[in-house]
Amino acid sequence: MLFRTSIITIALSLSACSSWVYRIDIPQGNYLEQKSIDKIQVGMTKEQVKFVLGSPVLVDSFDKDTWNYVYRFKSGLSEKLDTQKNFTMKFEDNKLVSADGDFELSENFHIPFNAPIIQNDEQINTDKQGS
Repeated sequence: MLFRTSIITIALSLSACSSWVYRIDIPQGNYLEQKSIDKIQVGMTKEQVKFVLGSPVLVDSFDKDTWNYVYRFKSGLSEKLDTQKNFTMKFEDNKLVSADGDFELSENFHIPFNAPIIQNDEQINTDKQGS
């Protein structure tokens, strides 16, 4: 009887040490980096955005022109390490018009993607004279 009581006591005390159990990290969604976001510009097509960032996790079923990139990381070590990032992109006529979320947009974001390069008059004149 004493042996059974000892075994039960040891089993219960070891189960209290559940923090020793290994828990895996769980990443879910689209992992985006700032350097990828910096390549995005207004006027890009959906295919161009998909090439740079990959396919979005969520495409609104009621609005096909809104893409949501969501990333969630649940750490097995501590809840302090848990993170979540969101990035939403809106399109009109298959062209990117706006983006918003947990990333900073680059300075070039508001410059249309295929905008012509405007040269000043001095450069144009020197190019013509040199030809």
